[in-house]
Amino acid sequence: MGLFGSVSSRQVDEFAKSLARELAQQCPPGALRDGAQPSVTPKRLVATLEQICGKALGFREQHGLGIYKKARLGNAFRWELAELGYGKDFVDDVTQRLVVFISRKTK
Repeated sequence: MGLFGSVSSRQVDEFAKSLARELAQQCPPGALRDGAQPSVTPKRLVATLEQICGKALGFREQHGLGIYKKARLGNAFRWELAELGYGKDFVDDVTQRLVVFISRKTK
């Protein structure tokens, strides 16, 4: 696996942005703000996040992401979520969960 992995930085960035856009499509930022009429249930949010984490894990396994590419994926995901209008606390929490998930050792 190594430090870098076998995929280009641009590919990692594009994949991370696609994950963020998928989250925005299924659970729009406005639907998650405090005081907003909840159009996204917690169950739907959890299911969406599990789906996104599963895709990220598949990408990691397919491309053998190293330490730096995992970090790059997390950062690109974080920046895209912020750009899409999610709040800082939500962005930080979701990004941390994603990075921890793809950094775990699998059997």
